[in-house]
Amino acid sequence: MSAITARKGFVQQTDVLGSTSSSTTNSIAASPEDTPRQSPSSTSLSSLESTNDLDLKTVNGKLLDTYGNEFHLPDFTIKQIRDAIPAHCFNRSGAKGLAYVARDLASLAATFYLFHTYVTPDNISSTPARAALWSLYTVVQGLFGTGLWVLAHECGHQSFSPSKTLNDTVGWFCHSALLVPYFSWKISHGKHHKATGHLERDMVFVPKTRDVYASKLGRYAHELTELMEETPILTAGTMIGQQLVGWPLYILANVTGHNYHERQSEGRGKGKRNGFGGGVNHFDPSSPLYEAKDSKLILLSDLGLGITLAALFMVGSNFGWANLAVWYFIPYLWVNHWLVAITFLQHTDPTLPHYEPESWNFARGAAATIDREFGFIGRHLLHGIIETHVLHHFVSTIPFYNADEATEAIKPIMGQHYRSNVEGGPIGFLKSMWRSARMCQWIEPCEGTEGEKKGVLFFRNRNGLGVPPQKLSPSASLKSDS
Repeated sequence: MSAITARKGFVQQTDVLGSTSSSTTNSIAASPEDTPRQSPSSTSLSSLESTNDLDLKTVNGKLLDTYGNEFHLPDFTIKQIRDAIPAHCFNRSGAKGLAYVARDLASLAATFYLFHTYVTPDNISSTPARAALWSLYTVVQGLFGTGLWVLAHECGHQSFSPSKTLNDTVGWFCHSALLVPYFSWKISHGKHHKATGHLERDMVFVPKTRDVYASKLGRYAHELTELMEETPILTAGTMIGQQLVGWPLYILANVTGHNYHERQSEGRGKGKRNGFGGGVNHFDPSSPLYEAKDSKLILLSDLGLGITLAALFMVGSNFGWANLAVWYFIPYLWVNHWLVAITFLQHTDPTLPHYEPESWNFARGAAATIDREFGFIGRHLLHGIIETHVLHHFVSTIPFYNADEATEAIKPIMGQHYRSNVEGGPIGFLKSMWRSARMCQWIEPCEGTEGEKKGVLFFRNRNGLGVPPQKLSPSASLKSDS
C-alpha cells in the first residue's frame, strides 16, 4: 500500500504508508499515536508527511481513513453525550426564535428596498455598474435566504421553541416561501438523523459503493485501479451541476438518498426507485419516503408551495419575469447552492466512515459528521449550522444559540472522534469542497478487515490521492457485481 505525502496541496500516494505530522495542536488532549488526524483543522494537507515506514502486514486489517490515519470504532454512548451537556443548553425560547426570524425577514426586505430604490438608471447611469450591484444583491439575498432556511430547519427539529404548533407554523411559512415542502422535508430529514451513516437507511448524500461507482462508468469493480485519474475539468463540471440542481434533484427524485425502498414497512416501495419517474419524491403522499399517516402533511406542504408559486406568478405577470428572476429566482439558486454545499461537506470528508447495517449504531452514525468554519457569515447569517453540526446530530433539539457551548461540552466525551475542519475559515470551507470532490469518489472496506470492521467503509478514489483502493481480482469483482 502507499504512504501519504503532500504535493501541491493534495495528498499523493507514495511507496510506504506512514503516519502524519501536524504543526497545529489537536483540539483534544491525546497523543499523536492515539489520535487520527481528523481534518485540516488539526492536520493541514500542506503539512502531511511520510514518517515511519510500515510493512504492509502492519496495516492489513486496520481501519484506515482516506488520509491513511487509523480509525477506531467509537465506544461512547448517547447517554454520556447528553449527560455532559449543561442543562441550560436544552432551553428553547420562542421569543428569541421569532426575533431571529424577524431579523432575517427585515434583512431581506431592507436589502430589496435599498437596491430597488437606489440601484436605478436615475441614480446609476452605468449599465455594467448596475448589473454588478444587482449581482451583489442576489448573493446577499441568497445568504439571508439561507439563514431563514436554517431557522425553518430549527423548527423542523423542534429546537425553535417549546411549542410544536409554533415550530411547525413558522417552519411551514418560512420554508414554503423558499419553495421547500416543509413537512415532507421534515419527515425525511428526521429519518436522516435517525440513520446517519447507515448505507441502507440514510436519506442524504449516501456515497456510492465501489461496485456502484464502477457500474456508472461501465466497468467492473476490479478495473477501477486501472483507470486514469478523473480530469479536473470533469470534477469541476460535476461540482457545478451538483450546486446548481442538487437540491431540486433531491426533492424531485431522491438523488443521493438511499435506494432500498422495497423494504418500506407498508409495502409502498414495491417497484419504486430513485430517479425521475421512479415514484420516489417529496411531493407525492404515496412516495415510499412516507407512511400513510403522513399523507395530510405532505399535501399541506404541497399547498404551501402552490401558494408561493401563485404569488410569484402574480409578481412576474405584473412586474416582469426578468425582474422576478433577479429579485427571487437567482437568490433562490444561491440558497440552493449553500444548502447543498453545507450538507455535502457535513457528510463527505476523507476522514468520515460509513457503515453497513451490521456495524452501525446511532452513536457511530452521529459521530460520522464534521464541523467546519465559515466565519462571520456562518456564525451570524447562517446561524452556526456549519460550525456545530456534530452536536446537532447527537441532540438536534438544542437551539443553535446554545450549540457552541454544548459542542465544547461533548468534545471530551468524543475524544478523537470529534472532527472539525476550521483552517482557513470561509476560504478553507470552499477548498474543502474541491478536496472532497477529488478524494471521495466511492467507499469500500479497508484491506484485510474482517467481522465488524468489514462493515466500516471509507472513501477511496482513482486520482492517486490518499490510501489507494484495494486491488481486486477479476473473479472477486465479478462475484460482488453479481
